[in-house]
Amino acid sequence: MVSRAAGHLEPVPAATGPGRATFLELFFDLAYVFALTRISARAFEDLTSGPGRENGWAAVTGGGKTLLLLLALWSIWQGTTWTTSRYDPYRIALQSVVLTALVAGMVMGVAIPQAFSQTALMFAVAYVVAQVSRPVVLSMVFGPRPYRWLKVRMAVVFAVTGVLWITGALLGTGAQVLLWTAALVLEYAAAWFGWPVPGLGRSTVSKWEIAGEHLAERYQQFFLVALGETLLVAGLTYTKAPYKAGHAWAFSLALATSILLWRVYVQRAGQVLAEAVMKARRPASIGRSAANTHLVMVVGLAATAIGYELIIEQPLDRIPGPWLATVLGGPALFLAGRARFEYEVFGRVSRARWIAILVLAAAAVPLLHLPGLAATAVAALVLGAVAVADARRAHGAPPEAAAPPS
Repeated sequence: MVSRAAGHLEPVPAATGPGRATFLELFFDLAYVFALTRISARAFEDLTSGPGRENGWAAVTGGGKTLLLLLALWSIWQGTTWTTSRYDPYRIALQSVVLTALVAGMVMGVAIPQAFSQTALMFAVAYVVAQVSRPVVLSMVFGPRPYRWLKVRMAVVFAVTGVLWITGALLGTGAQVLLWTAALVLEYAAAWFGWPVPGLGRSTVSKWEIAGEHLAERYQQFFLVALGETLLVAGLTYTKAPYKAGHAWAFSLALATSILLWRVYVQRAGQVLAEAVMKARRPASIGRSAANTHLVMVVGLAATAIGYELIIEQPLDRIPGPWLATVLGGPALFLAGRARFEYEVFGRVSRARWIAILVLAAAAVPLLHLPGLAATAVAALVLGAVAVADARRAHGAPPEAAAPPS
């Protein structure tokens, strides 16, 4: 990427050839495999224990709290990935940032099951340490350039929101949810508007220099981490089942669904994301947009994994509304994110994706009266139809080149 010689850290030049993800970055991703399994386990408990099984509102509030934790995990992963895509990841300072984020991700993963009770402070401290330490370390290794002030502003924002995280962890659940939500909203808004701080100004994201291909590769790798988690959940759940016919069918459909999710993702757009980033007039802007898109798809994958667990355990039972919303909503949310992804790469959206989302929504009412296995089968059939439509579109035509919207 850039020189590893001693001296001040510099952003990677836009024209510099990208480096592949380092072994440390891939090691860092493994912490998120564990954390995502804890997210799925927590959501499963929310849907099957206490009032969450039949009470739609209880399922919504439980799901909202789990989503809050997932957004916090994503914030650390995304911030760390942007850092290694803007600066040389082989420098000691960058490696210390990645290692800190790795440890924080593992601690947060351990804390997730009881993050709104016994382990709230553990989760909050790990999060704040990862977020504050990154800009502080980087500001120390920059020369007297504007890049240093960007990191200073980021450190100020995370220090302020860190107070909300720590304070919330010391209060009751209601206040904790409000303060943690406010902290995340402030952080995401600050990132969107260039980390504005009174007296220190703000930056323009479109002017940031990034190694576009490296960033694209990292998004693809995180998608694979989330997709791998769906397989892990399906396999672990099936090994606990009594190996009856319904369970075997549910596991088979889960495996087929994961394969179809991979196929729909990679069909052209997933293969040329790096090309789209490099062709864009403002690579950093499309990089940030792709981050939001991949977040939507990852949330969809997480919901899909939860659906696997619900149906594999009780494949032949009629399922309550909150369960059905998870089983069908996961693939629908993935398709919505994939539609936006297609627009970012090609400047258009295939009708098949929106039709598929409408079919999933329309199927919800009759599926309430059928076994849960039927809902999983419908989701797999819809994804299969999208994959076939994509294949037919590409058949006999030259590979489509990336054409991001200007």
